Amino acid sequence: MEVKLQVLVMLAMALSLFSAASATSGLAVYYPPEYYPAACAGFNLTNSGVMIAGVRDELWDNGGACGRKLRVRCTGPAYDFPKPCKDGDITVKVVDYCRQPCNGVINLSQDAFARIANLDAGKVWVDYS
Repeated sequence: MEVKLQVLVMLAMALSLFSAASATSGLAVYYPPEYYPAACAGFNLTNSGVMIAGVRDELWDNGGACGRKLRVRCTGPAYDFPKPCKDGDITVKVVDYCRQPCNGVINLSQDAFARIANLDAGKVWVDYS
């Protein structure tokens, strides 16, 4: 029994290292409500909730990103803003395309951004997968 537990712990550690290694870094900003019209859903965002995001060309995939879930974690300030990040990560649903000029790779809803960072920071570095 003890050996099985050790194997499970080692496996869990290896998987967590793999998921951390597969994250990509980029800038995230937020936009205030009214979140529509959105490129993926038009004016029909009622089933999307408030944990939503728009993405730039790197993630857009010609609309293939619509409905995808992204796991996002704040990693640091984009500007000289002391300790903008909050603990934990969030999962957001891609519902929009961020046209150029776009201030970040990910445009989070205000609600989503507020869960991972101080709104006053405005823009933060994130890891996403």
